[in-house]
Amino acid sequence: MKILDHLEEWLITFLMAAATTIIFVSVAHRYLSGLSIPGFQDWLLSLNFGWTQELCIIMFVWMAKFGAAYGVRTGIHVGVDVLINRMSGRTRAKFVVIGLLSGALFTGIVGTLGAHFVWENGFHYAFYTFMGWELVDVPEGPTTPDLEWPTWIVYSAIPLGSSLMCFRFLQVTASFIRTGELPHHDHGHVDGIDEATIAEEINAFEMEDNLHPHDLTYKRRHPEDQTGQGGKK
Repeated sequence: MKILDHLEEWLITFLMAAATTIIFVSVAHRYLSGLSIPGFQDWLLSLNFGWTQELCIIMFVWMAKFGAAYGVRTGIHVGVDVLINRMSGRTRAKFVVIGLLSGALFTGIVGTLGAHFVWENGFHYAFYTFMGWELVDVPEGPTTPDLEWPTWIVYSAIPLGSSLMCFRFLQVTASFIRTGELPHHDHGHVDGIDEATIAEEINAFEMEDNLHPHDLTYKRRHPEDQTGQGGKK
């Protein structure tokens, strides 16, 4: 579970670092190839970097899918919850649970359909080949234009990312039922900066609006809000 708790951060960090490095090398290669340096220019022109754009696009797709799961776990996703935040605690809690379970159901369906698509798109062939089983009318599946990778590898981001989102929705639901708290993301916080900054003292980045549902501990964390509806007196 410790590994799973930080899976999104590790994967996104790796993909972002790799994509940045690849883009830098590709741009440097394109620039240096234009320099008339005997021998060196010929060697650079012999290198093929035409695949870098396709690979970076694939990386960004994977970052987006797993970033969405990270957003569920940390409470980054924005929702319009004006009516829910005006309800009483018990009623609001029911609607919050319904919303979380609806998210789990939707992402679970997308993950299941995505897994079926990936299986029929070439993973079926790869799995049978790996196991040494007989292939009878099993298509190999298409490949990407530049890298010539099986497309099922690229599309695997859909079932994997959606399934992780489904798990995160269920995880947040269980935590909310147990503690009454939802994950909160401080939009004004920047890692590495002291908490006691001027911006925080004047609440420049505070987002106490109806962009997120108020959990059952909202009044305790915001005693200055006597209305319980997110508005300051």
